Amino acid sequence: MTVGGRRMGLRNVAFKSREDHRKQIELEEARKAGLAPAEVDEDGKEINPHIPQYMSSAPWYLNAERPSLKHQRKWKSDPNYTKSWYDRGAKIYHADKYRKGACENCGAMTHSAKSCMERPRKKGAKWTNFHIAPDEKIEMFELDYDGKRDRWNGFDAATYARVIERYEARDEARRKYLKEQQLKKLEEKNNKQNVEEEVSDDDEDNDALKVDEAKVDESKQMDFAKVEKRVRTTGGGSTGTVRNLRIREDTAKYLLNLDVNSAYYDPKTRSMREDPLPDADPNEKFYGGDNQYRVSGQALEFKKLNIHAWEAFEKGQDIHMQAAPSQAELLYKNFKVIKDKLKSRMKDAIMEKYGNSATEEVLPKELLLGQSEKQVEYDRAGRVVKGMETSLPKSKYEEDVYINNHTSVWGSWWKDHQWGYKCCKQTIRNSYCTGAAGIEAAEEAADLMKANVARKAASEEMPTPTEGKRLATWGTDIPDDLVLDQKKLDDALKKEDKRRKEEKDERKRKYNVKWDDEVTLEEMEAYRMKKIHNDDPMKDFLH
Repeated sequence: MTVGGRRMGLRNVAFKSREDHRKQIELEEARKAGLAPAEVDEDGKEINPHIPQYMSSAPWYLNAERPSLKHQRKWKSDPNYTKSWYDRGAKIYHADKYRKGACENCGAMTHSAKSCMERPRKKGAKWTNFHIAPDEKIEMFELDYDGKRDRWNGFDAATYARVIERYEARDEARRKYLKEQQLKKLEEKNNKQNVEEEVSDDDEDNDALKVDEAKVDESKQMDFAKVEKRVRTTGGGSTGTVRNLRIREDTAKYLLNLDVNSAYYDPKTRSMREDPLPDADPNEKFYGGDNQYRVSGQALEFKKLNIHAWEAFEKGQDIHMQAAPSQAELLYKNFKVIKDKLKSRMKDAIMEKYGNSATEEVLPKELLLGQSEKQVEYDRAGRVVKGMETSLPKSKYEEDVYINNHTSVWGSWWKDHQWGYKCCKQTIRNSYCTGAAGIEAAEEAADLMKANVARKAASEEMPTPTEGKRLATWGTDIPDDLVLDQKKLDDALKKEDKRRKEEKDERKRKYNVKWDDEVTLEEMEAYRMKKIHNDDPMKDFLH
């Protein structure tokens, strides 16, 4: 049996002598003091000797043979939980012909044409049966609460090494470029000066030190060791590098136009390509979008320099813009000089052979600005036969679909605040097209309706003669042979009075009501005589 107190490790249920118990207590105290090595569990991990006994002792039903803390951990794991993630870009099967039910655009079975992420083809894979896209790998994971909210799930830390390498390569190329530019400026300055007359011995020593590439201060070139004062801040404290930072009091580019449909701002690169205020006065706005700087000034010249370096490298010349920028710039300058010479030589040869008619007569601006090298051929119907024509971009949804024999789409015709079809001028969506015959019939019906309305209006304006006719009480013409029995009429009047009293008092209404659909002339006359007309001035005096 064991005694009270905090113990570590496995407790043997067998009897221990007093000496063994004392040694166990001394060992635990030594482990707590750090004089003896800590106890090791089944996995080879050290157990903290300060853990109390009720936490370190395993229950008897676990049959623990060695000291361990596994019983304190979550040993029942969720079988549905997984830490795997989607295999990005994985393909499972690549078919060689179109399959029924596949995407009509690319031919993959894992999505439809409406959700296809591939560029819309002129003729889809359903009709061409070529270039069938492989099927994507679709996976479904059952994650727990924490797994669904783990933003780093599926992240590969090794991919960030490429980002570091790219930035390091850019910084190294920039340092080399700045060194070469500074050395080039110093060499040009030394060549222009007359060493024998103007340059003293001290200047020569200083220039020699500057030209020495090993002693060039890279931190000063990068302009990161420069400390400046804040000019437009209220604090006025010193700050670090402010070369690449905008003045904080200036309006940010994404606040110039708060319209959601204005120029797009990318928060990751802090770039806004388009002009946020295209309708503003160009003399008043100070920012016109990043594209304004990319196609103007030195940026355009630098772009041409890069293109020249790429084309020269493809043609076999050993040139690299980042590795040797000075060499690339020198070759580009020589290329421009040689190109201008060839142009001028060719121009002089053509003018010498054919003459110069531009000096004799100036061509009109319509011919100079209206001509183009593009050729487009049309047929008699106006369709393009050969050449390219600017076409409107079409969406992936169905367009120009004609139903029910119509030759135009719904909404191509508008009249009297109603949409319709232009081919038959019908305003019913699911109607069948009747063509020109339907249009003529509709016009005739409209003319007939107008004639009926005009005839009715003319008849209402003329007074109707009522002297020769005698009307009955219910408003119809009394025929000549109509005879009302006075006795039946009196009975009908009494019956009508009784019916009205029953309507007012529900208690007099009988349970079994007999209903007779046959109405005699006397009953109709009694109903009309007892009826109260709202426009009658004597209605309040009727009983």
